Amino acid sequence: MIGRLAGRIDYRAADHVLIDVRGVGYLVYCSERTLRALPGTGEHVALYTDLLVREDLLQLYGFTTLAEKEWHRLLMSVQGVGAKASLAILGTLGPDGVGRAIALGDWNAVKTAKGIGPKTAQRVVNELKDKAPEVMAMAAVSSQAAPVQDTDDVIETPGPATPAPVAPSGPGAQAEALSALTNLGYAPGEAAGAVAQAAGDTPEAETAELIRLSLRLLAPKG
Repeated sequence: MIGRLAGRIDYRAADHVLIDVRGVGYLVYCSERTLRALPGTGEHVALYTDLLVREDLLQLYGFTTLAEKEWHRLLMSVQGVGAKASLAILGTLGPDGVGRAIALGDWNAVKTAKGIGPKTAQRVVNELKDKAPEVMAMAAVSSQAAPVQDTDDVIETPGPATPAPVAPSGPGAQAEALSALTNLGYAPGEAAGAVAQAAGDTPEAETAELIRLSLRLLAPKG
């Protein structure tokens, strides 16, 4: 299994890049968002990769973070979601956006990806909601890696080239808040939904504030 590639970008296409790794060229397919984040032709890059193996196909997919790769793996486990659909969802929402949409049960956000209908979007949310806390925690670790400096480093590139007006709370703060809530006895899925909503409502919130806001959301109503 090829889990990572580091080399020079020989050329870029609409949906993939060719990476030269010590004289061997690898075609790596990426989401539109990931392609926008990569350096130009002739520059060095390192990507986490996932190898799709079928009877008639061997195809590599590339990701800038472990969280993005993990969401791709999980999305592919949902009935009706293949590699193309997974990349469309990740390209539209980004890994953090996918996590928030699933944690909040927001299948309408998933449906905005090209080629994703309402039934598939609902299936994604229903089947993966319990997985969101684990991937949110993973994002906190992988986001702290440094950008690639040479062919032996793993790149950790931020999200879209055109960011949202206000960036959401950092994955580290969200993961810490999630851990605190689960330690208090809240179910992982319930805690993840509250943290995602709190982070969306108050993008600048740090860990302590996220915990406070999440507890308010989780408090019994009435």
